[in-house]
Amino acid sequence: QVQLVESGGGMVQSGGSLRLSCATSGIIFDLYSMAWHRQAPGKQRELVASITSGGTTNYADSVKGRFTISRDNAKNTVYLQMNNLQPEDTAVYYCNTGRIISGGRWRGPYWGQGTQVTVSS
Repeated sequence: QVQLVESGGGMVQSGGSLRLSCATSGIIFDLYSMAWHRQAPGKQRELVASITSGGTTNYADSVKGRFTISRDNAKNTVYLQMNNLQPEDTAVYYCNTGRIISGGRWRGPYWGQGTQVTVSS
């Protein structure tokens, strides 16, 4: 069974930092791309950051320069370091993963249960 478990969320003041973790099981972690999405109340889910199996990263413009995604293949874990948090960052943050297999088909996507991040002004 594929399982993704997020942790590290909480409540911080504007300008503070949090580090989210996503522990995975049931996949060959090294072969999978990983990503963080978030969903704020009343808004659509949006992609925050992604990292490929080769370590290439991408970020939403809104978080570029403030957030850093990384992965530790030895621990089967992906992280999201969030600095200079702003109230607009308040959302439930979700970890997800997947990979392309033969024929253009996807393995996944798989999603975690989410962790709440609240930033007060």
